[in-house]
This record gives sequence, structure tokens and C-alpha cells, in this order.
Amino acid sequence: MRRAKQLLLHTSAMTATSLLMRTIALVFQVYVAGRIGAAGIGLFQLVMSVYTLATTVAVSGVRLAATRLIAQQTGRGDDAAIRRATGCAMGYAAFLLYYLAPAAAAWVGDDRIILSLRVLAFALPFVAASGAMGGYFIAMHQSVKMSLVQLSEQFIRIGCTVLALLRLGGYGLEYACGALTLGMLASEVFSFLALLLLLLASLPRRKGRCRTPMLPSLLRITVPLSLSSYARSALSTAQHLLVPRGLRLFGGGAQAALAAYGVIQGMSLPILLFPAALIAVIADLIVPELTEAQVQGRLRGLGYMLERLYRLGLFFSMAVAGACFFFAHPLGELIYSEPAAGQDIRLLAPLVPIMYMDTLVDGMLKGVGEYRANMRYNIIDAATGLLLVWLLLPRYGVAGYLFSISATELLNFALSAARLTRVTVFRLQPLCWLLTAAAAVGGWWLLRLIFGRLLSRTGQPLILLLLVFLYLVCYGAALLLCGALRRDELSWLFSLLRGEKSPKT
Repeated sequence: MRRAKQLLLHTSAMTATSLLMRTIALVFQVYVAGRIGAAGIGLFQLVMSVYTLATTVAVSGVRLAATRLIAQQTGRGDDAAIRRATGCAMGYAAFLLYYLAPAAAAWVGDDRIILSLRVLAFALPFVAASGAMGGYFIAMHQSVKMSLVQLSEQFIRIGCTVLALLRLGGYGLEYACGALTLGMLASEVFSFLALLLLLLASLPRRKGRCRTPMLPSLLRITVPLSLSSYARSALSTAQHLLVPRGLRLFGGGAQAALAAYGVIQGMSLPILLFPAALIAVIADLIVPELTEAQVQGRLRGLGYMLERLYRLGLFFSMAVAGACFFFAHPLGELIYSEPAAGQDIRLLAPLVPIMYMDTLVDGMLKGVGEYRANMRYNIIDAATGLLLVWLLLPRYGVAGYLFSISATELLNFALSAARLTRVTVFRLQPLCWLLTAAAAVGGWWLLRLIFGRLLSRTGQPLILLLLVFLYLVCYGAALLLCGALRRDELSWLFSLLRGEKSPKT
């Protein structure tokens, strides 16, 4: 029970911090979109696609490796091995982006991304070291410290970016994107320094010599992860860089292609993924929990808790999907003043439960040591996406891109879920999915029945916020009425909040 309550407390703290960070980031994204437009957002997304590949090269699975190694030594109570594992992980980094920038620009066909990529190149060593330190804090159940650093990092990034935009934004999209990357560089340096100070203050100081060689254990995790991460990120980056090309071939100029890409990647998807903070936090926190449980042989009670968290995660993700689907157009208009954003939000909203639950299932697979299978499925996902983008976008345009996103998300989730059921006693409960989807539709029906008159006033921000809240209340009622949400699950959650004992956990 103590482990369940501890996980709940860490989840609550990190989710609150993450939601605050995402709110700040979303408001900032709206500000940036107003400054540089949809085409500028599209250009910046191309920069971020290449940077994501370079970050993968730099970090190379080190955060997951650090988390698992340190959690294993924590389960054994070996402080000296904890210190050795942390130091070994922090020494694992890479730095190549500066030299890859011209080649990436040639691939995209737009030299305006070179400046931004070269600015971001200097951030990579700090990203790599911060990833290792982040793994330590998650493994040691000190994730709140990391969350506070990330929140401070967000403010540093925004402040520096605004200052840089005011000085450079008037020189065109190339320098506007460069201003965004300067803010990112400043925030990564700050995050590294803050995490380093916290790490030095919290490392175990009890004397003892570690006789366990950590480098072979680290490499057994990082090498397969690195190779698969390189492949997956290269495929994913190529996919994103091909999108503007495919849209240009479909029809329209380069600016129109960048704008369409920017609306999907930089406007619509951030809205859909904004509430995913809860799922992402759980997926991170269950990795050390499952690893320690494997070492200590207490998987049965933790399996019960994970089943509960999975079902509650499904209820949450379906609520987000329903709210985004039924209120898509007013959300797009009010947040971005962009009708195309609302249309894309509605088209992608049914994928939200798949995307959210895939994140949760991935966390479970990593926690039980199935990270190789997880990366294998991610490579298949990225290769499929690249093929679909290559074939469909020149012929079907934006519709082809939306289809490729849907197909790859479904494929990844199906493969990961099938693997999880093979290696654990966990079951996916398809009936629960059907009942939850029915509750999402039933909640909308109840809302129209009771508050139908308010639906004509969704253009007003406060009315829209009220209607979304009322929809969630109606959805919760529908969950109880159709039997998807059971009373024992509510009792379990309330018992955690009150600190009472649960016989199964």
C-alpha cells in the first residue's frame, strides 16, 4: 500500500507540474504563432525534426538505462553501485548536429534551417548529461525535484526567446527560428546546471566500494537502444522532412505546404497532446517501480495497481478524445484563430485514446525490461510512416498525411499491447474500451439534452470552458451508468488518498 500511495503522490505532483508547463508552453505557442505565422511554425517544426534525431544520437537511451540500473541497485540497497551507475551514465554523450546542419538543409531544400540547427548543436552535451541525471531522480523517487527544474527551465526558455524574437524577429523566418533555438539553448544550459547541483547534494554518501562493473550493464541497455533509436529517429526525421515536399507535389507553393504542415504539427497536435501530461508522468514513474518489483519479487501486488492505473488512464484518455472531438472547431478558433486547426483536431481526436494508452503500455514494457521490443516496434512504426508519406502525400495531400498518422499510431499500439499480454498477466479488456467509448458519446448526448441552449455560445471562452467541464461531468455519469467505471475502483483511489490499507496492494 505504501508503494501505491507513493506512486500516486509522485504522479499527482509531476502531473500538476507538467500540466502547468504545458499550459505555459501552449500560451507561448500561441504567442509565437502570432509572431511568425503558420509558415514560420512549419519551418520551426522541420528544425525540431532534425534536432530530435540529433538528440537521440546524443542521449542514446541513457535516461532509461540510468533509471533501470539505479533502480536495480536501489532494490539491492547498494549505495556505492548507485554512485557508480550515475557517474557512468553521465559520461555517455555525443555531439554531431553542427556538422550535419548543411546536409539536413540540402535534404529539406531550405537553407533557412541551418542557423537554427547550428545554435541547437551547442545544446546537445547538456541534453545528454541532463538525461542521465533525470534517470537518477526518477529511479530514486525524487522526481519532484526534476519537475521543479523543468518548470524553471520553461520560464528561462520563454524569457530568452521573447528577448531574442524582439531583436531578431524582424529579419525574416530564418532569424525568427534562430531566436526560438537561442531560447532553447539557454534553457538546456540552465537545466544542466540546476540538476547537477541537486545531484551533488542528493547522491548517497555512505562509504563503500562498488565491486559491480557498471559499464557492461550500461552498454547492454544503451547499445541496442542506441542502434534502434538511431534507426527510428532517422526514419521519423526523414518522414517529417518529406511532408512539405509531398504537399508541394500535391499542389500549392512552398509557403502553403509549410503552413499546412505547421497547422497539423504545431497547432492541432499540441492541443490533442496537451492533457497527456498525466499519462506521460505515469509511464515514466512506473519504470523504476516495475524494475524494483522484479528485483524484490513483488510483482503480484504491483500488477493489481497497474491494472487500476491502466483503466483509469483509459477513462481519462477517452474523456480528452470526446472533449476534443465535440469542441474541436471552437478550440481551433479561440486558441489560434485558425479554422483549419479545428478541422484537424476533430479528425485526429479519435486517435487520442490510442496515442495516450500506447504511451502507458510503452512505459510498462520498459519497466519489465522489454525495451528492445519497444524500440523494434517503434522502428516498424517509423518505417511504415515514411513509406505512407512517400506514397500518399503527393496524391492525397493533407488527407494522406492524416491517414499516415492514424495508421502508424494504430500499428504501434497493436504491436506493443500484444507484446505486453505475452510477457505479463496483464489483459487489455476490450469490453472496457467499448463501454468507455459509449460513455464518451453518451456524455455528449446528456450535455445536449440538459444544456443544449449553451452550445450555441461556444465562441465565448468562459462558456466554452464551462461546457467542457459539464461534458466531463456528463461523461463521468455515463461511465457509472454503463458500468465501465466500477465502484471498487473509486474506493481503491479514495483509499490511496486517505492512506488506508488495501488487501491486494
